[in-house]
Amino acid sequence: MEKVIRIDSAESYNSIYGFETHHPLVAVVDLHGTDPSALPVETTFSYGMYAVFLKQTYCGDITYGRQPYDYQEGTVTSFAPGQVVHVKRVPDFKPNAIGLLFHPDLIRGTSLAREMKRYSFFSYSSREALHLSEEEKTIFCDCLARIKEETERPADRHSRKIICSNIEMLLDYCMRFYERQFVTRKEANHDVLTKFESEMNRYFEGGKPAHEGLPSVKYFAEQCFLSPNYFGDLIKKETGRTPQEYIRVKIIELAKDELLGTTRTISEISNRLGFQYSQHFNRFFKRATGKTPGEYRLMQ
Repeated sequence: MEKVIRIDSAESYNSIYGFETHHPLVAVVDLHGTDPSALPVETTFSYGMYAVFLKQTYCGDITYGRQPYDYQEGTVTSFAPGQVVHVKRVPDFKPNAIGLLFHPDLIRGTSLAREMKRYSFFSYSSREALHLSEEEKTIFCDCLARIKEETERPADRHSRKIICSNIEMLLDYCMRFYERQFVTRKEANHDVLTKFESEMNRYFEGGKPAHEGLPSVKYFAEQCFLSPNYFGDLIKKETGRTPQEYIRVKIIELAKDELLGTTRTISEISNRLGFQYSQHFNRFFKRATGKTPGEYRLMQ
């Protein structure tokens, strides 16, 4: 049975490559020139820390879940506590990556902890890695250098705050770079939007709501082969609307068509659209239009 390597402290990662540990909860690592035989050709990591790596050479197949990571030279990969990653190295691989690992305990009670949900790329799936330009690589490396410098200084009452502030800056830059990537991959993004609209039509026209209920963002993300977070961020960046808003507008349009174009009862329409109870449909419709379904039908 393959051994799983748990990464739950700076020491647990540093010990693999013989790095010195300067801080128990955070590590800035440079794998360039390290011995590739420090690990088996195939390795599974179980992360108990946040990790962000800039991989500057192709090392082999990285698999998160069942899907291969979409990466190449100059790619940022990110992992969150609880994620399991499988790595299969190519022959003659020479490590060349830099990265940051930090434990959730480092940021507890800080502004960074409150902001972590905003960094949705930690929940992006394996096909959604961040590809950096040369200028962006320089910025990424500069951020890591500042964090590393602070971890190697004698600790004082300012250390934790400064380290967390610099980590927050790095993650903010990653968010900016992802937004740039959404723009530069506009053609591919348009294909996702078209697929989303097509899958919404298929879901409602195929009668699924009556049997499976209201569709979720997760459902449509899976149909587009994306994680819910990446899918949501992409749709919002491309259109200014969240997927939830798109679904809500679609349901209201269909409800109006049913109310005015058929003689079905409101209860029947509610069921056809995926609502378990007609009262829920009534409240949903009124919030969107200012009128109940019955009032809307009578006004036309």
